[in-house]
Amino acid sequence: MIDLTHCSLLSLHLILFSFPLFTLYSHFSIPPPPLSFSLSRMNFPSLLCFFIPILLSFTSAISTNSEGNALHALRTRLSDPKNVLQSWDPTLVNPCTWFHVTCDSNNHVVRLDLGNSNISGALGPELGELKHLQYLELYGNDLGGKIPDELGNLEKLVSMDLYRNKFKGKIPKSFANLKSIRFLRLNDNELTGPIPRELTSLTNLKIFDVSNNDLCGTIPVDGPFRFLPMERYSPCYQV
Repeated sequence: MIDLTHCSLLSLHLILFSFPLFTLYSHFSIPPPPLSFSLSRMNFPSLLCFFIPILLSFTSAISTNSEGNALHALRTRLSDPKNVLQSWDPTLVNPCTWFHVTCDSNNHVVRLDLGNSNISGALGPELGELKHLQYLELYGNDLGGKIPDELGNLEKLVSMDLYRNKFKGKIPKSFANLKSIRFLRLNDNELTGPIPRELTSLTNLKIFDVSNNDLCGTIPVDGPFRFLPMERYSPCYQV
């Protein structure tokens, strides 16, 4: 069994040692000295300790870049007359410097704030790639089409506000996968069909508003729906 307990200390030493040297050589345009060791002379555990920080950094970069690609794909689907998405430059390393995008300390996108932005168009499946997203705020726009099933992949989502748009079709059953969701507002759209009974498994749900749609059916009475007010359903609904 390989003991890697010293890897974190070795990685820290490598970073602390290499960063000042890199800064010095870059500032004075001095070529750095050759490495004083050969990888071929390092044993397997030492090689692992050397490459693990590099691999972790590379993995993080791929993750944040995939999120940037997903957001850029969203931008290509939308009409943006007020240029609120002008800062969404896909050539940047990650989207954390873009307006209306918030990231955590690991450069993962956790919030998308595009409420009342005068954007129009349709959402696509790429939004399901934002695995760390907690807040999806798209209310008060002119968005239409079906709500993508892939939004059910956002398992860390706490709040989804899609109200006051023109979304059509059914509420995705995949929303049952949003186990962290607390606020789900879909009111003032053109949604049809019943409320999926699968949503009764959303034990953290506190606010569920689907008023002013064309939904029809029987109101679920299990799970969180026992405590939700009746006025947030359409008149067609029955208990």
